[in-house]
Amino acid sequence: MGAQVTRTDVWSELRVRSTPQLFISISPNLTALAMISDALAGRRRGLPELWRRAIASRVGPLGHEAVKPLAAPGRSVAPDCLVPQAPVSGDVTVQTQIQVLHETPSDNLIKDLEQAFGPGTPPPHWRSAADRPGRWMRGYASALSEVWNTTEPLWKRARPLLDREIERVGITAVRGGPELLLGSLSERISYGRRGLLISDVESSTYELGNRKIVLVPMLAGRDAVIVSLDHPEAVWIAYPVPGADSLWRKPVAPAVDELSALVGPVRADLLCALDQPMTMSMLATDMKIAPSGLTYHCDRLRAGRLITRERRGREVWIARTHRAEELLELFRR
Repeated sequence: MGAQVTRTDVWSELRVRSTPQLFISISPNLTALAMISDALAGRRRGLPELWRRAIASRVGPLGHEAVKPLAAPGRSVAPDCLVPQAPVSGDVTVQTQIQVLHETPSDNLIKDLEQAFGPGTPPPHWRSAADRPGRWMRGYASALSEVWNTTEPLWKRARPLLDREIERVGITAVRGGPELLLGSLSERISYGRRGLLISDVESSTYELGNRKIVLVPMLAGRDAVIVSLDHPEAVWIAYPVPGADSLWRKPVAPAVDELSALVGPVRADLLCALDQPMTMSMLATDMKIAPSGLTYHCDRLRAGRLITRERRGREVWIARTHRAEELLELFRR
């Protein structure tokens, strides 16, 4: 299986001798893998730093240990166990991927390593996994699960972008113009006279033959690409879905619980209620809290530079500050 590519002068080539058949798969398991590679393994591909930190903080030691081989310098080949459910015949959920990993015999990892790197001792970065394959499988499955717990709300918000991409691929397939589409997937992919060129760290050449090409849009950094050029049924290419930049401004986090832990439950609710400026009396009614209690909490929030108070005639108006907006953005799902 091909792993994430890097910006180098080395290219993998997929030779295409006739108009390819294009299909699309909405498989979030590849999004989880791209985020693991970027945020945990250290192979940076444009994921915003705020998300990298959020994802890394949610994954336990076993998961961190399991993903280390994914960022070995100069290596792009990886065993098929990374994607035991390839997106060639339908959509693949993260839950399905995790279940398959748990059900796969650990000996399969050894076989996949031999298939990827040849018989004998695997490369140094995969030796710890080969020595304890069961532990590696569990660690990788736990990393997938913990990453997905963090990013699933983002995936749900991306549904309009994914629907638009389905339409774009469908129109291209019907009108018979796959070359333009394939060449626009990523800056790391170009379509030339002989077919696809994919920026890589290890060169290789494959013939598409009669196989189809399955496109898998991901929520990942703009330089993230994951490909498999040697699957017997289909070539699949995972790439950043167009427009994903619009989603990074709303990081995923357990908003109520974590914000409450930071400022207290009443003040957290108060900040969330101030989507627009409100008077003290409006807030008291909305929050169902006595005026004296509301004044106390507003004093604390004002001291923290999270709200402003402005008297207009007989009313005092409360508004969130820019500092409060930034704080809420960190905890908003």
